[in-house]
Amino acid sequence: MRFIILQMKLIKKKDPALKSWFELFLYPSFIVQIYYKIAHFFYKHKHYFLARYFSERGKRKTGIEIHPGAVIGDNLFIDHGMGVVIGETTIIKNNVTLYHGVTLGGIKNTKEKRHPTIEDNVVIGAHAQVLGNITIGKNAKIGAGAVVLKDVLENESVVGIPARKI
Repeated sequence: MRFIILQMKLIKKKDPALKSWFELFLYPSFIVQIYYKIAHFFYKHKHYFLARYFSERGKRKTGIEIHPGAVIGDNLFIDHGMGVVIGETTIIKNNVTLYHGVTLGGIKNTKEKRHPTIEDNVVIGAHAQVLGNITIGKNAKIGAGAVVLKDVLENESVVGIPARKI
């Protein structure tokens, strides 16, 4: 229940297009995160088939793919969301905003941590790719279309392919 209340407040704050609370239940970000919460519960309890089942249901309904093994903090806001991919060993802290088409992916085919860690208050622009076991520091901003392959420091903004500090 806490999650639902937090998401309601967050979406109302972040999206001026929201006209009524009922619309919230149509928001892909809200819907996929409910599926993620269920999938993550099963994943933590080693019920991998059920975890994947709910993850796939969420993906098919919203176009947003969140692996049930990812760890997500409070107040994740996925604006529009279509094409967002969040890999298995991704860690997302609090108050993070992702725009459509963002990939938080791996670059190695191994069992250990291979996806990024996103610290608090990070904004990642549309179609950016953050790849590998790297860390995006607090309050960082990733520009639209950037390809990030190295750590981004706290309060830094990066753009381009490969991403570079501005």
